[in-house]
Amino acid sequence: MHFRLIDRVLERTESRAVATKLVSMSEEYLQDHFPTFPVLPGVFMVEALVQTARELDQPGVSRLVLGRVRALKYGSFVRPGDVMTTEIRLMNRLEDGSLDVRGKATVRPASGEGDEAIACSGRFMLRPLRLSVGGSALTPSDQIQTEPALGR
Repeated sequence: MHFRLIDRVLERTESRAVATKLVSMSEEYLQDHFPTFPVLPGVFMVEALVQTARELDQPGVSRLVLGRVRALKYGSFVRPGDVMTTEIRLMNRLEDGSLDVRGKATVRPASGEGDEAIACSGRFMLRPLRLSVGGSALTPSDQIQTEPALGR
């Protein structure tokens, strides 16, 4: 299952990315979280930050995956109708293609009343996807050879 947790990228530079997500009640994960008080799950707030951080990605670097989360803090709920804005700032780009970033997600209430509030913030490390077979590291572009099924 794949969820796209940013709707639009508002800004993209080498060191900063900003995106938005309009949270809609039609999103299936809100049906169960929670039936009488639907809110965006915290792990999806983090995933929205990760997807925004991938906008800093450079061509030639394999797919970036979440490698580490530090100093994660949650604040306000994000409810259906709210607009969540994610902002990522690049702190360091490592030689292996990993990105050390600081991110925050803010929420504007659907009612238009009240101030923008921080929904989630923290520091994240995104690293290139590494696959391993038999102890050796492979990149996604490497061909994985498998034995044919017996009896065929």
